Amino acid sequence: MTVMEAAFDPAYGEAWNRRQVNDALAMPSTHALVLNANGEPIEGSSHNGRDSIPAGFVLTRFAADEEELLLIAVAPEMRGRGLGEKLMQHFFDMAKSRGVNRIFLEMRRGNPAVHLYRKVGFEPIGQRPNYYRLSNGERIDAITFGRSL
Repeated sequence: MTVMEAAFDPAYGEAWNRRQVNDALAMPSTHALVLNANGEPIEGSSHNGRDSIPAGFVLTRFAADEEELLLIAVAPEMRGRGLGEKLMQHFFDMAKSRGVNRIFLEMRRGNPAVHLYRKVGFEPIGQRPNYYRLSNGERIDAITFGRSL
């Protein structure tokens, strides 16, 4: 939750609260992956000093042979070190092991994460006009991206 709260700009309302995360993780089809500053997965309740401090995470939902990337975040002080790409590669590997053939995600138009998504192979496949509502009432389109594994 510390990474979530630091990583998302409150103006866009993209961060989830603790209850939303807990409810999602209670479903067997939802998966989380947390990386430390070295880009290594943090397993369960492992607490080995610096190696157990979360630097980034992904939260995903699996169905049949598809998976949706619900959230991805890297702590602001850890950005620019390739952790986003490492998160995505670990996520792709885990998805393949679950038999996933296609991954989807949705983001607001103008989200700077688009550079990461394109770099790791996602392509835009659709949009939802005026889907997101900002804290000031402004509406922004959602862009749907897809990637085959």
